[in-house]
Amino acid sequence: MALAPILGVRQDSRVGADSSRALLLTILGEFVLPHSGRVWTQTLTGLLDPLGVQDKAARQALARMHQRGWLERHKVGRQAQWKLTDTALQLLESGAQRIYAFGQQPRMWSGSWVVLLASVTERDRHLRHRVTSGLNWAGFGSIGQGVWLSPWLEQEQAAVDLLGRVGVDAVTFRAELGHLGNLRELADEAWRLDELRADYESFLADTDDLLAEAPTGEAAAAELASLVHRWRRFPFLDPDLPRELLPEDWPGVAAAQRFGELRAALRPEAFAWWEASEADRAPTASTGRGVLAG
Repeated sequence: MALAPILGVRQDSRVGADSSRALLLTILGEFVLPHSGRVWTQTLTGLLDPLGVQDKAARQALARMHQRGWLERHKVGRQAQWKLTDTALQLLESGAQRIYAFGQQPRMWSGSWVVLLASVTERDRHLRHRVTSGLNWAGFGSIGQGVWLSPWLEQEQAAVDLLGRVGVDAVTFRAELGHLGNLRELADEAWRLDELRADYESFLADTDDLLAEAPTGEAAAAELASLVHRWRRFPFLDPDLPRELLPEDWPGVAAAQRFGELRAALRPEAFAWWEASEADRAPTASTGRGVLAG
């Protein structure tokens, strides 16, 4: 099975604790969310194993999710079933909408920018990191000296909310490029498009022959999980810039199309394996065990 590269894989092909939780989060969103929000432990560990997560690490990741209030644990006989909490449902549904819709349809641009002036002293590294991470998450790019840009006017409120929470004074205004400057050069400076291009080209190369062996069963489920796990980085790296700001040969367009096609092709086999695994582990009347309540 030619799994696409998995984020956080160590030299021994196993994944660390942070990557274990990240992979588990991917599976919760791709498999558990559309299947009633419930899952047996053995189904999760069975899918995480071919992704490089050993049983112990998988169970530790589940325990951590439980501690953080994402999962509820129900004991049924000798088995454990996990249920997504309301918090997890809300976050996963929001994340799924962003991840799966990303890049699938071009967005119309008005030609106007949100320009943000926000400066944080270098001595306050923690606050500086929070501001930088938050603005990057909201799709803003920096051209230095505390100047941030977004081509999407609706993102202004996200910046206002962030800076209000962290207590940073700032100024926002809306503008259009005048007679000086080049739109694509400005975008390249603000978002380092050369690095993003390399990420997209790597994704395309890694998935070029993904369906060559027509994976079935557990292999299809593992391929799907790996595919989604690899792709879900892009909505947080790429601000979904208007086509007017991108080179003509921008690989993000082909990568988004590739992701949509591969996911659609893998899901039937992957979901069939998932549902069969869940059915095999479900208590029955003949076992004398009760049915999960609540």
